[in-house]
Amino acid sequence: MPDYYHLAIAWDWEFDTDFVAMLESEVQRLKLKSYSITHHNVQETLGNMQKSELRFGAFLDRAGDGDEKFPPLARFMKKSGALFINHPDDVHHAIDKATMHLEFITKGIEVPFSVIISPHNKKKEIELRLSDIANLKWPFIIKPANTTGGGIGVVLNAASLKDIIETRQHHKNDKYLLQEKIVPVRMENRKAWFRVFFVFGSVIPCWWDDETHIYHLISRQEMTAHRLRPLISITKKIHAVCKLEFFSTEIAVADDGRFVAVDYVNEICDMRLQSKHSDGVPDVVVLEICRKIAKHLKAALR
Repeated sequence: MPDYYHLAIAWDWEFDTDFVAMLESEVQRLKLKSYSITHHNVQETLGNMQKSELRFGAFLDRAGDGDEKFPPLARFMKKSGALFINHPDDVHHAIDKATMHLEFITKGIEVPFSVIISPHNKKKEIELRLSDIANLKWPFIIKPANTTGGGIGVVLNAASLKDIIETRQHHKNDKYLLQEKIVPVRMENRKAWFRVFFVFGSVIPCWWDDETHIYHLISRQEMTAHRLRPLISITKKIHAVCKLEFFSTEIAVADDGRFVAVDYVNEICDMRLQSKHSDGVPDVVVLEICRKIAKHLKAALR
């Protein structure tokens, strides 16, 4: 009989250490077995799976977009029938910002006015209508549709056609979004900008500053006083579109009162602890996420 573990976690970022340790602790607290996969043991793990000496019930992949050693592991996990926390087919669909933009509109989710332009390698010339330029307003944001993580490739204060021409050549095979810049209202002494986590049906919204990246917990009183319940319903709508079970999104409240999804789906959430990093996620939020994952696995892998 192969050795069996309920959860395998693949990771290759040094700052994931605390999150992985916390998740493993919560999984083990529920009498489940966890298995950590890093660049040190990824090939050995894959080999043992191929020899039917090792089997996993579920898989959380936080390394598949990094080290080239990890994708073959994910493919074999898929072949073996492991339960994915974010299935790779859904991830592929969700990370395309252009696709998400159009599907959000179809589902009635407010998004910034955006113009989607073709990849440079598909069409060298940029086609922009005067109405697009008028509605976009300047400055605006330029972001690649599929290059994700940490704001890679994003220009926050674009102000000319030259900016567009130069930026889209950085990722020549990728579509780009030219996006209206949303200026949030202020609620008491904070920007009305939020990062919201979704994990297996639960929604955890936090205050988040798009410039400092500092999180603050939202109190029940603040949820009521500022009428922030739409953060929950909108995030559930986003889940219905992207199908991911663990992701974050960014939502801002515009000056006309609209709740606008300003950054659509982040499929690999930064889980650094606030107790160790000033711009990390509040520890209680990370713990709650770990508990939700462990609880789901306990029910799914009975």
